[in-house]
Amino acid sequence: MACETNTWLVMFFLFLAANCMQHCVLGVSQVPCLFIYGDSMSDSGNNNELPTTFKSNYRPYGVDFPLGPTGRFINGRTEIDIIAQFLGFESFIPPFANTSGSDILKGVNYASGGAGIRVETGSHAGGSISLRSQLANHRVIVSEIATRLGSPDLAQQYLEKCLYYVNIGSNDYMANYFLPQFYPTSSIYTIEQYTEALIEELSLHLQALHEVGARKYAIAGLGLLGCIPGIMASYGTNESCVEEQNAAAFHFNNKLKALVDGLNDAFSADSKFIFMDTQALAIYLREQQRFEVPEAPCCQPGLSGLCIPDETPCNDRNAYVFWDAFHPSEAWNLLNAITNYNSTSTSAFTYPMDIEHLVDYEIKMELELTNHSTSRLSATE
Repeated sequence: MACETNTWLVMFFLFLAANCMQHCVLGVSQVPCLFIYGDSMSDSGNNNELPTTFKSNYRPYGVDFPLGPTGRFINGRTEIDIIAQFLGFESFIPPFANTSGSDILKGVNYASGGAGIRVETGSHAGGSISLRSQLANHRVIVSEIATRLGSPDLAQQYLEKCLYYVNIGSNDYMANYFLPQFYPTSSIYTIEQYTEALIEELSLHLQALHEVGARKYAIAGLGLLGCIPGIMASYGTNESCVEEQNAAAFHFNNKLKALVDGLNDAFSADSKFIFMDTQALAIYLREQQRFEVPEAPCCQPGLSGLCIPDETPCNDRNAYVFWDAFHPSEAWNLLNAITNYNSTSTSAFTYPMDIEHLVDYEIKMELELTNHSTSRLSATE
């Protein structure tokens, strides 16, 4: 099984190399900039100086990352790190906390470990940067970009060509609704009402992004929350997934997909939204048994579920789905990234298109309009 996993990884690395040969010529990326919003699945260092227990800027985190521990909650690259490489970016997108001296015209990563759609999510562990605050940070960056480019109008034209990646919502269940000892939400809402409230709030945030230039959105759904080792352990089981958490994620994903449809209808003139079905992909990969160790962490987790500092992790990290008790390994992220970037043969996982087609969407629409106009002109003649 481990040999089969390694074969798959080699295939995907070959895809990455081929893609870079096609798109990374002279350092030109497929989009001018990439802006990232989310939680610990995408955080690249924004939590390092926050008063929170959600921190990962120590070994063994980063054991497979070229820069070592950075605040990424993983052994190597996050999924969006890999997607950024597929897009042709030569450097990783910097965290907002570290933008001093960085090229913000290439994009900024606002994600924060423990963050959620709701402001209070994750607060029991200390500070995190909620989605609302991440958007406030983005407005600061937009203002700086306008200054660099010379005017708000020029900034708007530039930002409309960028990609906006949003991966958030897991903590609103794991670190809010399903923690009644810290949060009252489960006594105020049914799970259906709570999910509806999350989707409504997320919709407002996505529309607020549109007001400051966003036009191309890649929005990730939730994974199999009930199959995360830390969640299974909290329910007293290490062998079977927690169905109520998986069901909550499934309900959220259905609502999110419907939201994407609604936003595509509402903003059809100038914007495109795609939905990445993280749970469906996780189910598929689990059924394929691509990993020898599907439900145990590679590093030794402490009580918080994060790796114990300086403990030696497992040797064959490509065989593990999970790095610590809550976060996937780089090997798992690689499979997710390749599918979300280019899912030609597995279109069930990205809707209505994958990221590669999303970033080319504007160009293709212009070509279609040009061809249509040319055809009409020829027919008239």
